[in-house]
Amino acid sequence: MKKNYFYCSLLFLFFGIKAEAQEINITALDLETCIEVALENNLTLKRSQINLGISEANLLESQGQRLPSLNTGASSGYRWGRSINPVTNLFENNRIGNINLFANSNLTLFAGQQINNSVRQSKVNIEAAKFDVLATENDISLNVINLFINVVFGKEQLKIAENQLNSTKEQLSITSKLVDAGSLPLANRLDLESQNATNQLEVINATNNLRISKLNLAQALQIPFDEDLDVISPELEAESFDVPENNVNEIFSVALETMPQIKAAELNLESAEYGIRIAKGAFLPTLGIGANIFSNYVDQAIPGFDIPSFSTQIENNLSQAANIQLNIPLFSNFRNRAGLQRARLQKNLSEIQQTETKNLLRQDIETAYTGAYASRQSYQASQVRVSSLQESFRIAQQRFDAGAINSVDFQIAQNNLFNAQADLITSKYTYIFRVKVLDFYLGNPLNL
Repeated sequence: MKKNYFYCSLLFLFFGIKAEAQEINITALDLETCIEVALENNLTLKRSQINLGISEANLLESQGQRLPSLNTGASSGYRWGRSINPVTNLFENNRIGNINLFANSNLTLFAGQQINNSVRQSKVNIEAAKFDVLATENDISLNVINLFINVVFGKEQLKIAENQLNSTKEQLSITSKLVDAGSLPLANRLDLESQNATNQLEVINATNNLRISKLNLAQALQIPFDEDLDVISPELEAESFDVPENNVNEIFSVALETMPQIKAAELNLESAEYGIRIAKGAFLPTLGIGANIFSNYVDQAIPGFDIPSFSTQIENNLSQAANIQLNIPLFSNFRNRAGLQRARLQKNLSEIQQTETKNLLRQDIETAYTGAYASRQSYQASQVRVSSLQESFRIAQQRFDAGAINSVDFQIAQNNLFNAQADLITSKYTYIFRVKVLDFYLGNPLNL
């Protein structure tokens, strides 16, 4: 009892630790944790892994065709009416009961190389399935990085909107005091109240956009959405990310050698070629050998004698046989011809799939490359724009406080700065993501 209690305690401790380890802190998710959770929960990845298991099972089945089969069994029954008595070998009208025991084995010696090609095809399919799993993992990781950056971007946008609102509130408070004192007309306060309402709406929109970004991330992680979900924003400086010096053709050449979807497409084409060989093998003769053993028991006896015992009859009635069989396909109702035609068409489909995969890869690289350069130029221009507008807004604020400009001019300067800051954030994170995509195609790890 003490020993059982000790083992039970260990089990509870183990499962308790395991359950605790599986819990994630949704209020502080870093990128690595997001990718791990997504890979753990993604159903598309699980489907790819199951397909890999199916390919392994197919290989086991193909390899088994090289081995002899072995079957054994028994049957028992009764016959009524006129039939041959297996003991006397005469026709009788008696009820005859019997028990039959049998075993047989068959081995294929030659089948037009269909077995060997099936084994080779199954091995190729396993390798292709492994690359499919890797390609799915890469797609999931890229998607999670994009959604993670969107959340970080949304937080930055919300911060800008809140700063804008706070600035407007401060100006509204000062203006309200001056209006109450009669130093400024009422129209100035009304304009700022309108601007304040606009800034509040921008905060609401930014909050909703951030919530949608978090929802998209939660759905990609396959976890229930929680209002408390938050990510740890890494220190991302656009200046620390450089567009690779390689051109599109160079990046594409590297990606052709490293990307798993390209390897999978090549292996699928190789598998289709083996499929053609298997189909052609169906036109060739097959050669096999077989053996069987049989014995039976009958509840009848030779007249004047007792019924022999079960073991005696089984021993006396034991028979063995061996055979060799040659099958030559002369006409198979066009089944073999149709099978060969399907195999060739499957190869054509695999060639098209391979071309599509390469074209899609090139398009993704071209998009990321063009987007990286465009967003870098946009980011650099936005930096200059923000710097200039910050100085313009500072001067406008001083002039507005001194009564040198009206509230409309002040709001224009404020809105221009807000829009420039928003554009700067957009171009910054677009640039960072595009650079990371290009690094990924160059074989570098996915991280920030």
